[in-house]
Amino acid sequence: MQILSVQIFGVKNSAETRAAERFFKERRVAIHFVDLKQKPMAAGEINRFLSKFGLQAMLDRDGKAYAEAGLQYLRMPDPELLRRIEAEPRLLKLPLIRGGKLLSIGEDAATWKAMAEKPAS
Repeated sequence: MQILSVQIFGVKNSAETRAAERFFKERRVAIHFVDLKQKPMAAGEINRFLSKFGLQAMLDRDGKAYAEAGLQYLRMPDPELLRRIEAEPRLLKLPLIRGGKLLSIGEDAATWKAMAEKPAS
């Protein structure tokens, strides 16, 4: 059974988010896009990604937003960091994608391909 749709969490002006949208559109996979600037992720959804990847792996340490927030110099507890991420989603490696039980963060063509392929029966 093929995954008929993916959920992409990102921001419209992110090149990585646009690349993911293009990848799935080219493979005719339906996309449900959630613009994190308009609507933050639900707690259950973010916890799904946190439990798989961990908060530190989800941070975009090379991004402009991370540097502008001065996070390379600050130490803060995870709940405070999560509040910062809610206010500024560009702190995350975008896009965050869920396709069925598969999850990916950032640019992850191998996982995207697995989401778009028909599993072997």
